[in-house]
Amino acid sequence: MSAIITEKFRQHNATQFHESFSEASANVYYLMIGKSSPFTTATSGGTDDSPATPADDIGTEFYTWDHTTALKNISSSNVQFAIPRRDWVNSTVFDMYEHNISSSNTTTSGASNIFDSTFYFRTSENKIYKVLDNNAGAAYSGSEPTSTSTSTFVLGGYTLKYMYTITASDSTRYLTPDFMPVATDSTVSAAATDGKIESLIVTGGAGYTDGTYYAAIYGDGTSQGTSSGGIVRITVSGGAIASFGLTAGTDTTIHDGGAAYTYGTVNLGSDYTFSDNGLSSSSSMGSGSGGAITVVISPKNGHGYDAVKDLGGHYVMMRATLTGAEADDILAENDFRNIALVTDPTEFGTSTVASATTYRQVYALKLTSQSGTFTADEKITQASTGAIGKVVEWNSTLGILYYQQERFADFGTVSATGSNTAFSGANAVTGASSSATGTPDSTADTAVTLANSNTITFTDGYANPELQPDSGNIIYQENRKPISRSTDQTEDIKIIVEF
Repeated sequence: MSAIITEKFRQHNATQFHESFSEASANVYYLMIGKSSPFTTATSGGTDDSPATPADDIGTEFYTWDHTTALKNISSSNVQFAIPRRDWVNSTVFDMYEHNISSSNTTTSGASNIFDSTFYFRTSENKIYKVLDNNAGAAYSGSEPTSTSTSTFVLGGYTLKYMYTITASDSTRYLTPDFMPVATDSTVSAAATDGKIESLIVTGGAGYTDGTYYAAIYGDGTSQGTSSGGIVRITVSGGAIASFGLTAGTDTTIHDGGAAYTYGTVNLGSDYTFSDNGLSSSSSMGSGSGGAITVVISPKNGHGYDAVKDLGGHYVMMRATLTGAEADDILAENDFRNIALVTDPTEFGTSTVASATTYRQVYALKLTSQSGTFTADEKITQASTGAIGKVVEWNSTLGILYYQQERFADFGTVSATGSNTAFSGANAVTGASSSATGTPDSTADTAVTLANSNTITFTDGYANPELQPDSGNIIYQENRKPISRSTDQTEDIKIIVEF
């Protein structure tokens, strides 16, 4: 059975995903960061220099919750459609828009799908242009375009259509080395005409009589085949039909683009060409041969009506910024190696879907009788219970030890049995490399105020993570080399999903 997943399906899925952030029964999305301990072949696989690719399985999803340190909400205001970034560079050969690109009709660059091609570009002023004609595959040669006219224009030998400008805010938030935000310009959209013919592909042929001719565009457009429909102005020079452009008297041009065309043809026979644009005076182009004018059909509703669809916006970009400790929830004294995206997690010990901006996802001990300095990533043990964990951060000022228990030997489980035992009771905790010690404060049953005025509530010296481990659905994961954090640093994290 022959079948395809269409571009419309990809865009539909992208749109549905984008809408899920803001619709009436919206999903809640959180960026997860974690894995403060190094990658090792004995545990998670890979190394810090060469992290392993996360597996798409249940075990990996459980493990992600083990090592997650914090989460931050991704709101609808931080979600944007995106397209691959194509920058204007003079003397570059760009592709051109055609409505029928396929494996049997590839672009100038050889792409068999228009959205895999370079039929648009971004300028240094963040203006985006669609290439309607690339001068038969020649390199762009001229100045950088700046026009925001709603009409097509010629520059650098190319016929161009202004689409939109990336705003300063969107440039800061969403422009990356590989992707750029895409949005529809309301003025361009309002000026678009459904089914208007705005470009042609010309085969010059030979042996035609020099002169200027007019021909109707047949097809299914409004008043097609008449002087009230689409009309092509044909220039013959040196016996050949001149290439399509916008310069009257020099190029073959579109005299009137008409409207509502979903297909169109131009007949160059002697009974179908005229000397006037009213198509009233027949005028034969002579006995030439090999010439042809192919009509390029615009997207539904016209070029620029919906830039997201016009340019293949089946990518959705999500953005989250982590600034310092983020109200004490996102620890700033250790690095992270994993980025994930989870939907609809719940608060610890409840079925209530998370709603806060940030969450702390590590366990914590309020220590007393403490000596020495615990160090990040070191193994900690509680000899009386057999509990094992890893230090995420030590707050010596408040006597708070943040830790995790990963599901690997010496990271959270006992080597001999693989059992995972929770830290509990007023039992001493010892750092394996620092030799620091401390005892959970069994009298600590109050909320402790942290540096940024947030609080953490302890029960008998213990505090749980703020979200229920293994809740929600993790829909994206990425392992990276260690990313260091600091209280005076901001991480700008962008996740781009292709549908």
